[in-house]
Amino acid sequence: MGESWRGRRWWWLGGTLLAAAGAVLIARQSIDTQRALFETDARIVHRLLSQQAVQHDAILDTLALLQPGPSAPGTTANEQRLPALYPHILAVQRRDRDQAWPDGALTAAETTSRRDRRAVIAAASDGDPDRYRLVLAAEPTSYALTLSVRGMVPWTEWPMQPDNSPVRISLALGEQRVDLQTGDTAALDAGQGWRFSFHKPLAAASQPFEVVAERQLGWSQLPWVRMAGWTAAVAAVLALVAQVQGLRTARRRAEALLRLGQVARLNTLGELAAGMAHELNQPLTAVLANTQAAQRLLADDPPELDTARGAMAQAAAQARRAADVVGRLRAAVAQPQRPDATITDHEVDLADALRRALHLLEPECRRRGVVTELHAPDAVRVNADPVAVDQIVHNLLTNALQAMDAVDPAQRTLRLTVQRLDDAGELRVADQGTGIAPELLPRLFEPFFSTREGGLGLGLSLCETLAQGMGGTLSAANRPGGGAVFTLRLPLQEPT
Repeated sequence: MGESWRGRRWWWLGGTLLAAAGAVLIARQSIDTQRALFETDARIVHRLLSQQAVQHDAILDTLALLQPGPSAPGTTANEQRLPALYPHILAVQRRDRDQAWPDGALTAAETTSRRDRRAVIAAASDGDPDRYRLVLAAEPTSYALTLSVRGMVPWTEWPMQPDNSPVRISLALGEQRVDLQTGDTAALDAGQGWRFSFHKPLAAASQPFEVVAERQLGWSQLPWVRMAGWTAAVAAVLALVAQVQGLRTARRRAEALLRLGQVARLNTLGELAAGMAHELNQPLTAVLANTQAAQRLLADDPPELDTARGAMAQAAAQARRAADVVGRLRAAVAQPQRPDATITDHEVDLADALRRALHLLEPECRRRGVVTELHAPDAVRVNADPVAVDQIVHNLLTNALQAMDAVDPAQRTLRLTVQRLDDAGELRVADQGTGIAPELLPRLFEPFFSTREGGLGLGLSLCETLAQGMGGTLSAANRPGGGAVFTLRLPLQEPT
């Protein structure tokens, strides 16, 4: 029973590991898929915003190249039409020669632009992080664009739904940061699960904004349905395999019990025949003695002496014939089990024999609530007949299980011990039943003697005969703490 439980435990442990590994793989694939989608969307966002930044440079370069002259009074300069074409351009400023910018930030930006020969950013005059000014130094007129950070987003081409997307998109410049898309703020602040991030500056040196994309994938967003489905599928397959394995094990157990039962029946019939021969031989001997005596008495009687003498002689002859037949039957049956008979040299591991018997009796142990304890620290191999050893062990275990039916189920423990003792291997079967009455111990192995109602009384007698036939012994005793112990000793296998 312990071996079977350990086998099932390893089955379920392997199934648990398989289910866990599959669930982890599904979760990992989902995470990798979400990460790939996030990075793809972030790159699209970076490309769109970079295009907008490059467009700003192109607008300033165009204005500087055209260099329109001073506007006539009452007319609108051409560059002032740009906000109508590009809504994110909030204002366009120009500084003609010999004029000054309205604030020092634009003046400093123009100086830097003239030195670097490209447009540069000047801080917004009102400190609004959503606004910035882009200045390009040119001759004779320099230009500045006031731009809206959020307004430069091309929402029609945006790869995400800004209202419900879990991704936060920001443009960062130094310490300032403008959120273009808020994303799942609660998940990002909690920081539980897996965090995806993307940082890359815009492809425009004049506007060194960094595109920052962030997403927090929480535990609740894992594909739990698929993971549960995989686990259920593994459990179903394991249950099916366990059921098939159980049916196969039950079939093998039934076949082994059938074979063992057939051998037991044959041996029991042999023991029965031997017992009958033993029991019939005595009355036949008495009949023979009585007929011989009657023959002698009749020989002294004068009436019809010849007839009486012939009849009694015939009776004596028939009695002798019957005795011879019974004697030959007993010799034929008992010959394979004589203590001095030659046994085929087989190596039998006593612990393995116990495990085989426990496997066959596992359903019976489970039904009776019997706990088995096997103590076999060393391998003990004996010279014996494997079938005979299996039959003895099976009979002893069956008797032990039946002996514990009368005790409390909590006390039903079967202790099995295998050890090496001098030149013999010893197998002990100790139960916690009611024990054996002291006056019955000497008769326990007699043929046709049974302490169980309805028993034939041949099982232990057969076991003892089999043990003796293999050069061993089988004995019984009561345990000090209650119950009985049967001890089988067989000669050790000599090393080759």
